Amino acid sequence: MNTEPIPTYAYGYFFVHRSGLVDQIIVFEYHDPSRVYESMINDRVKYVREIDRLMKNMQYYLDQERVVINGYRVTPIVKNVEIDFKNKPDLIHIIFTIEFRGDFKIGLNTYENEYEEEIVEYEYVVYWFFPEKTRIVRAEIGVPYSISSDSRILYFKVKPGVRIGGREAIFFKIEE
Repeated sequence: MNTEPIPTYAYGYFFVHRSGLVDQIIVFEYHDPSRVYESMINDRVKYVREIDRLMKNMQYYLDQERVVINGYRVTPIVKNVEIDFKNKPDLIHIIFTIEFRGDFKIGLNTYENEYEEEIVEYEYVVYWFFPEKTRIVRAEIGVPYSISSDSRILYFKVKPGVRIGGREAIFFKIEE
């Protein structure tokens, strides 16, 4: 019997601020048939150790990426990790709070992310929320995407088996 939690779905939310700050929240959902995390949550020492391990692992993967805003490399930093149950103790979610900051300007801005290609193992969705007086011009993300009617929200869903990675870019215009 597999004792490791199995990833089932993920959500990514990016909240872009005019100041250049980008708040990122990633939620990973898992099926945990052996209830590994249930026992961990009830043991404070194990829980803190696991939070630290998850934080370091996520930071390691973020450090492998090359995130660039307007031609300058920026560094995503894991700020917090939380483990919680969904409806039952064998359904958990792990929430990562991440932030990075770039220098935005009035006019056209570019966010780029280069990372290793991979085959997606489970479905996930990503939302980018841009501030007022900002318009998404276009995106290069390697999968179909949608932009809201006010051009401020970018959305895409990736299904299992899809090859992703290499490079992503979002081009957005900030008005005065």
